[in-house]
Amino acid sequence: MYTDTFQSYNALDVSEFKHYRINHSEGFAAQQQHINGIENFWNQAKRHLRKFNGVPQAHFPLFLKECEWRFNNGDPKRQLSQLKQWVKRELG
Repeated sequence: MYTDTFQSYNALDVSEFKHYRINHSEGFAAQQQHINGIENFWNQAKRHLRKFNGVPQAHFPLFLKECEWRFNNGDPKRQLSQLKQWVKRELG
C-alpha cells in the first residue's frame, strides 16, 4: 500500500499489508512507485460529484462506480459507444 504522509494513514501500519509512504515535500515518487494515479482519480471524482451538491449515502457506491468507469474510459466517444452496446444488449 502506497500513501502520502497524511496522518490518518498511520492506522495502516497495524494491518497485515506493507505500507509505504511517499513524502510529497521530498518528491512525488520513490523509484517506480507513486500515488499520482489514485490522486488523479480522486480529483476527477470530487470534481464530478461536486455537480450534484451531495449524493445520498446509500447511493454513493454507485456514483463512485460511475466515476471509476469515466476515469477508465476517458474518451467520450468510447463512453458513448459502450453505453450504446449495453442498451442494445438489454433491449436485444
